[in-house]
Amino acid sequence: LAHLPHCVPHAPERIATSHGRATQQKIRIKHTMSPPPPTSTPDAETKARIKDAGREGRLSFRNFAEHQMRREFKDMALQKCSQHLKDFALCAEEQGLMVVFNCRHHSKALNECMATHNSNEAFEKYMGDHKEELEKRILKT
Repeated sequence: LAHLPHCVPHAPERIATSHGRATQQKIRIKHTMSPPPPTSTPDAETKARIKDAGREGRLSFRNFAEHQMRREFKDMALQKCSQHLKDFALCAEEQGLMVVFNCRHHSKALNECMATHNSNEAFEKYMGDHKEELEKRILKT
């Protein structure tokens, strides 16, 4: 039991065999959790930097409005690629664990469709076309 540092042996128990003649010894093992390793705490300056970065992201209405528009843009891309998604889902359902090998062509088609409709370039174009909506959302929030 030396190789199992989290196991502690208890006193041996005597157990009678089915015929009652001989006895065997059985050692019960109690599993204990070892304490977690000590972690170093970040200094005050690091905590402040993390807090400021998080606060900036939370308090920026522009970031929030852009995030909402990004989600809507992604939903539109999923709608445009819905047939590829359905084909891949059907193939995956039929193939089970062999999905990785047998559904590659569906996966590749889905990834290409999403790369086209959900790319950063397409999002920038979408944002350019919808600047007024972005400004309204910034003012509304």
